[in-house]
Amino acid sequence: MDHNNSDLFQLLGAGAGGGYYPAAAMLMMDHHHQHQVSSDDNMSAIETQASHHQQQDRALAALRNHKEAEKRRRERINSHLARLRTLLPCNSKTDKASLLAKVVQRVKELKQQTSEIITEFETLPSETDEISVLSTADGGHGGLIFKASLCCEDRSDLIPELIEILKSLHLKTLRAEMATLGGRTRNVLVVAADKEHNSIESIHFLQNSLRSLLERSGSADRSKRRRAMDRRFTPASS
Repeated sequence: MDHNNSDLFQLLGAGAGGGYYPAAAMLMMDHHHQHQVSSDDNMSAIETQASHHQQQDRALAALRNHKEAEKRRRERINSHLARLRTLLPCNSKTDKASLLAKVVQRVKELKQQTSEIITEFETLPSETDEISVLSTADGGHGGLIFKASLCCEDRSDLIPELIEILKSLHLKTLRAEMATLGGRTRNVLVVAADKEHNSIESIHFLQNSLRSLLERSGSADRSKRRRAMDRRFTPASS
C-alpha cells in the first residue's frame, strides 16, 4: 500500500474513533489530488512528445522517399541523355541544351525523309486502276491548280492521249511524275487552269476525261489478253 494512502487512512480512522483532525485530513487529500493531477499532466506531455516524434519520423521518411525518387528520376534522364549522345554526332561533354537542339533537328530531318519515302511509294503503280483529281491551291494569277493521278496498264498511246486531254481542257502542266512497274504505270500531274477556263467545273471535266481514258486502257488490256489467249490455244496447222 502507498505510504501517502496509509497516512490518509490513519487520520481518517482516528477521526472516526473520536480524534478529529480536519486540517490534516484536508491537507493530505489536497496533496493526493495534486499528485494525481501532476501524474496526468506528465502522461499527457509524454503522449504529446511521442506524437510529435511520430510526426517527425513520418516527415523524415517522406523526405527520404522523395530524395530517392528524385535521384532515380535524374539517373533515368542522364541515362537517356547518354543514349542520345551515342546516336547523334556529339561527344560526352555536349551540354543538355545543345544535345536537345540536335535531337530536335534530327527529328525534323527524319520526318522529312519519311515524307519523301511515302511520296515515292505513292507514285508507284498499284494493281488497281484508279484516278483522282484534287484542287490543291490558287495559282496566284487567278487560276486554279489541280493534282491529277492516273494508275492503269501501261500502253504506248497513253501519254499522247493525256497530252491531248490537257490541251482540250486548256490546262498547263506544272509538274509531271511517272512510274512504271510490271506493266503498270502511274502518272501524277500538277496542272493549272488559265483565266478563261478557270472554274471548279474543270475538276469534273478532267475527272470525266481521265475516267474515259482509264476505260479505254482497260478495254485495250482486255483485248490484248484475249488475243494472247487465242494465240495460246489456237491449234497449229498441219
